[in-house]
Amino acid sequence: MRLLTPILLLTLTGCGYHQAGSATHLPASVRTLAVPVFVTNAQAFHTEMAFTQATIRELNTRTKYRILTSDSDSADATLHGTILTQTISPLTYDGATGQSSSYLITITAKVLLTAHDGHTLYRNDAFVYREQYQSTQDLSGFIQEDNHAVNRVAKDFAQAVVSDMLESF
Repeated sequence: MRLLTPILLLTLTGCGYHQAGSATHLPASVRTLAVPVFVTNAQAFHTEMAFTQATIRELNTRTKYRILTSDSDSADATLHGTILTQTISPLTYDGATGQSSSYLITITAKVLLTAHDGHTLYRNDAFVYREQYQSTQDLSGFIQEDNHAVNRVAKDFAQAVVSDMLESF
């Protein structure tokens, strides 16, 4: 039994097991992150701002890094994001009116985290998020629901980016 315990402990330390928050793609020298406004290739209003703000909020909430909201030479690393596409597709129809009653918004994005010297620290070119939302049928009280859907997608995106950057192994 004495021999079995050290062997078991040795195998656990070599299998990639770690506590949450102990693994990171970022070197210990990174203390300041710049997160400039994301670039957008989509013909959509305000999506890049929603994604940028959600990412900054998530980094401030979950990390101890000092976050700069623009590109800066004083940053140890910079996180660049790009909204690649944003599409809205009708999902369901109202049988009585023939009008769309819900939509599916799909947003694809990529991120690149580079060190001050230009070295790539983290990259993901394949973030795809979808969110369903209902359309407003009463035009007198019309509320543009797609902005709320974009904000929900941005929150999910930010959580995934920060988790992937910090916890992937």
